[in-house]
Amino acid sequence: MLQAQQPVLQRFWNPLVPSVDVGARPLAVRYFGQDLVLWRSASGAISALEDRCQHRTAKLSAGWVDGDALVCAYHGWNYGIDGKCVKIPQQPELPAQVCGARAKTRRFAAQDRYGYVWVCLSDQPLADIPEFEEDGAQGFRRIPQFHEVWKTSGLRLMENSFDNAHFSFVHRTSFGQGHQPIPASLKLTPTDYGFLFETKAPVNNPPEQKKLLGMAEDETLRHMRNKWYMPFIRKLHITYPNGLVHAIVTCATPIDDASIQVCQWAYRNDTETQAPAADVVAFDRQVTQEDKGVLETTDWDTPLDLASGEEKHMPTDQPGMMMRKRLLELLNQHGEEEARLPGRTPARMPSRQAV
Repeated sequence: MLQAQQPVLQRFWNPLVPSVDVGARPLAVRYFGQDLVLWRSASGAISALEDRCQHRTAKLSAGWVDGDALVCAYHGWNYGIDGKCVKIPQQPELPAQVCGARAKTRRFAAQDRYGYVWVCLSDQPLADIPEFEEDGAQGFRRIPQFHEVWKTSGLRLMENSFDNAHFSFVHRTSFGQGHQPIPASLKLTPTDYGFLFETKAPVNNPPEQKKLLGMAEDETLRHMRNKWYMPFIRKLHITYPNGLVHAIVTCATPIDDASIQVCQWAYRNDTETQAPAADVVAFDRQVTQEDKGVLETTDWDTPLDLASGEEKHMPTDQPGMMMRKRLLELLNQHGEEEARLPGRTPARMPSRQAV
């Protein structure tokens, strides 16, 4: 599946950049293969516009913010947060409403949530931004972790996030148990937003984790109750035997067909004194870098057809197989065919009665 070529996927919210990165200067971003500009007005409002002036197509991200207007660097045309032109310096006699009737760049829905700017390219989103119950809950803190570009697809990262079978190999130097390649059993429960995944997995407890978890044992047990939010958001919820909760939200925001912006933050029910945020981030970054190293070697045109023969499967692939099935159903419901690279066969669409 070519993620940027499926219009229905653009009807979901995704985080693009940390909120603090959108300040006094406009910021250029690429999202589903489209160039956008994010900016914040003097009144504090966040705006996401097509990065293109309607006059001579210059990128608005090359301009600057003046009060509640975004100024094009080429000829100074001013745009409001709704994308309408409000001022043409060369024709000062024109009122704002006339300028707006003459020129308007596309505006997209934007929200500031969880420390990130979220954008949906459709004015009819298929789902709201997920609610994470730990955010703002008594006893929990939110820890920003990282945002960076990965050369892989959103589906590859999501499948990996629910794949217990890779622990012993990809994470053998962090928490994986190399002597135990057979993963723990799991339970999958379909939901309207995706699915709920539950398992209890034994893991190694290396020295750096012993301090962060407050546990001296060399091994421990992760009770994981994780959620997949279609199409590319995962919340990993781990409870350790001592009651510590470590929850991680990972979002694979499509940049284009071959790359994603990975945005990640964590929640914990301990304190900065017990586990410094910098140390929490450092361990989780080790783990994600291990994932990145492998995922960037995979084929980003991930086939949705489980029977195509392009990829083989094993029983532990059940979460990823359910993802592919649900995404294929989503395309079918909205009259879309799976987009593939030239020479590759799209998945056969199931009948609508079977969805």
